[in-house]
Parts: sequence; structure tokens; C-alpha cells
Amino acid sequence: MSQSAHHFHFPVRVYIEDTDAGGIVYYVNYLKFMERARSEWLRHHGLNQCVLLENDTQLVVHQLNCQYRRPARLDDALTITARIENHQPCRMTFQQEVLRGEELLCVATVEIACLSAKRLRPKAWPSTMQAVLSSNVV
Repeated sequence: MSQSAHHFHFPVRVYIEDTDAGGIVYYVNYLKFMERARSEWLRHHGLNQCVLLENDTQLVVHQLNCQYRRPARLDDALTITARIENHQPCRMTFQQEVLRGEELLCVATVEIACLSAKRLRPKAWPSTMQAVLSSNVV
């Protein structure tokens, strides 16, 4: 895992459970890899989803646009990136990539919404999250 001011990188290895009968990563697993990278991005910035939930904050995928370019295969070492493109009072947009070395396999734009965990209604980012967002938007 590495970091820069605006880019986060998370390593993933492709296991047999991630693939279809042909040894190619099943399409939905790219989304799982990206979810893990966003979760680790939070953890890297000192934010814990369990603590957020205890404080009535839930992060959910509101919108997703994904383009698959090349297949990943069994035993590939991948890098999943996560970069905040922009944020609003209760939403943020991640740009994410799945790479095999320098080769771009998949790219996605993922919009995350901040909700009250109890009411399931939009709410403003908590101050801890707002501080991270303010320091990491490109």
C-alpha cells in the first residue's frame, strides 16, 4: 500500500475464487477490489467504518460507471487505485483504476453518499471525514 497527496494504491492478488471457469476475473470482482481499496483508503486516513456507523454515519455507493478494458487472470498481481475527484456536503466521487503493472485493465467513477445510518437519509460529512476530504481533493 502506498500513498501520495492524492493517490492511494492497494495491492490485490487474483485467486481462483475471483475467476470464472476460463481463469479470467469475473466482472463483479473488480467492484469488490475497488470497494476494498476505498475501505483501506478510509483506514489509511484514520477513519474506521465501524466507528462511523456507531456515530450514525454510513457510506453507500450512490452511482457507479465502470469500463472494462482488458481481462485480469488467475494469479495476476494487481494494483487498485483510489483518488478523490471531488466532494460535496454529503457526496464524494472516487476515480479508480485496476492495473496490472502499467497496463490499465478497468477504470471506474464511483460516487459515494453519506447517510444517517439510522434514518438512511443524506447527512453532511462528520468533521473527521470533512478534514480528510478537504486535504485530499485534487
